[in-house]
Amino acid sequence: MFAVIKTGGKQYRVAADEVITVMSLAGDAGDKVTFGDVMMFVDGDTTKLGAPFLSGATVSGEIVEHARGPKVIAFKKRRRKNSKRKRGHRQDLTMVKITGISLS
Repeated sequence: MFAVIKTGGKQYRVAADEVITVMSLAGDAGDKVTFGDVMMFVDGDTTKLGAPFLSGATVSGEIVEHARGPKVIAFKKRRRKNSKRKRGHRQDLTMVKITGISLS
């Protein structure tokens, strides 16, 4: 059994007892989160698709930790102009353990 959810502008395929990394969510480690934007639900031979979301379907999870992604360097150089710019960025991420998928 698995579901496809949408959070942070991205889609994730999730199953029970799985740890996923999503964009930063509000809350502390140990807090419960609920994802209501379920796009697809698959259980064996049964497949339900939303248009765009399934009504009554939820995915629950627990925040494991907050982390930061790898550093991404944005380097721009203009040749023969003695001009360059270097910027670094690290995205804030949240690790979420999926505890259950319910379809009511």
